[in-house]
Amino acid sequence: MSALLWLSVPLAPLLAGLALLALRDRATPWLWLSCVPALALAIWPAPGASLGALLAGAHWGAADTLTRAFLGFSALLWGAASVYAWASHHNDPRRMRFWTFWLLTLCGNLLLIIAQDGASFYVGFTLMSLSAYGLVVHKGGPGPRQAGRLYLQLAIIGEMLLYAGLILRVHEAGGEVAFSAWQQAPVGVVTAVLMLVGFGLKAGFWPLHIWLPQAHPAAPAAASAVLSGAMIKAGILGLWRFMPEQSDLLMDWASVLFSIGLVSAFYGVVLGLLQTRAKAALAYSSVSQVGYLLALLALAWGQPEARAAWGLVLALYVVHHGMAKGALFMAAGLAANYRFRAWQWALVALPGLALAGLPLTSGAAVKTLFKTGLGDSVLAPALPLLTLGSVATALLIARAVWLMVQSQPESHARPSLPLLASWAAVASAPLLGPGLWPPLRAAWLDSTSIYVLWALLWPLSLALGLSAFVVWRRWALPPLLTRLGEPARFFSLWLRTLLHRPRLPDDEIAKRHYRAWRQRERRWNRFWQQGTVAVSAWLLSILLLLAWLW
Repeated sequence: MSALLWLSVPLAPLLAGLALLALRDRATPWLWLSCVPALALAIWPAPGASLGALLAGAHWGAADTLTRAFLGFSALLWGAASVYAWASHHNDPRRMRFWTFWLLTLCGNLLLIIAQDGASFYVGFTLMSLSAYGLVVHKGGPGPRQAGRLYLQLAIIGEMLLYAGLILRVHEAGGEVAFSAWQQAPVGVVTAVLMLVGFGLKAGFWPLHIWLPQAHPAAPAAASAVLSGAMIKAGILGLWRFMPEQSDLLMDWASVLFSIGLVSAFYGVVLGLLQTRAKAALAYSSVSQVGYLLALLALAWGQPEARAAWGLVLALYVVHHGMAKGALFMAAGLAANYRFRAWQWALVALPGLALAGLPLTSGAAVKTLFKTGLGDSVLAPALPLLTLGSVATALLIARAVWLMVQSQPESHARPSLPLLASWAAVASAPLLGPGLWPPLRAAWLDSTSIYVLWALLWPLSLALGLSAFVVWRRWALPPLLTRLGEPARFFSLWLRTLLHRPRLPDDEIAKRHYRAWRQRERRWNRFWQQGTVAVSAWLLSILLLLAWLW
């Protein structure tokens, strides 16, 4: 029975895809229901189940707090974003293609969370990563195509690195694929590097972030919400599960990785402040926040005796950041199409300030736990940087909100009720979360003393004061800074040109044959232009299912 329950988590989005094929637009308002099995099992987890008949060594479940936290917030965010996407894409001529990739990506995301073995995790991770390409390029045009190309190039590189690391990890664990065996087996230097780079490309911390600021602004707002809120954290979850609980190698690397996390945290803020689009600023904010998640991982690796405590902080942080960032990307999409009222701007500010540690929110609880744990570690001298990070985060959020204000249309059209309701449900999570989730409630109570409230409040006040001063003085960024190029984008375009324009043959007869084949190729591409990507995605999914059953 428990096997069927866990099988329903990734199967529900695939069944929703079949309903989409049969019912078309009549099914789209109800696609959010595909997240219900995941949410139910996060709240009332069933015993773990072995599914060796489906995939050799497969074991699915959610016995620990971190897995349940990932599963619960991902189901909530994907469900709300599905309602948001339905309300914003119901007139989109390419909406069926969008929903195809949406459901495949959701299936992969949920599968990797409940996977308790490396093989199942890799299947879900690959399905999620490659299917998300369809969400990045959905809008069409040069910008999304370039962003999608860069995303796909790095996603494939990441998959190759992870596959190599997975094979090495299986060898190190004596042929076992279960995470319980991997977390007791030592890790080699080559394996650790492969894992850090492969998962780092998905997580998007510096210097492996290069796809993220390109992809998130290019994708629709609903896709950006789940990309930043849920999917990039799969890299962090993978690092937590694939690496051993205690390792001399990781202990030696912990301080370096902690430093990389802090560099990412401040680098994302600096680059984000130079952006002229709200979604681009929020994308760099994700680079910044993932840096803190890497710092938490480093602290757990450096203090294996406190792994459980750091695991709880990590679980609270991913839930807090996932819901807050998802709400901000949804808000950016609404602000570009509808004029906000005062209460709606307050709803925008709530998750943004929560990221910086607004008192009485989930952000305050997480920041307090983080600072307390860091103060008790050997890296305690870095504690002032967390306070400075709160100031920096608040400055970046203020910049993003200001860009939303400037993007407001002249029209006084109002968003529909499903758009508002789905966004408001996610945006209110930083305020309601501590009351609904006991682990977060306990941390929230620790952040309500006068001393802690003041420690949280003054960095926010300083950042908001600086932001108000800049607006009052009408300072603007120098044009040169707003036109800074992305080296990764230029490299991606160069690689495309190299592959699409091979050197022509030398003799005339070969040239004529080459041109004839190129013309046939173009006609074939034009013939399949409308549906080839969606059809290919479904064929790939069917082949994967057949392979599992075989």
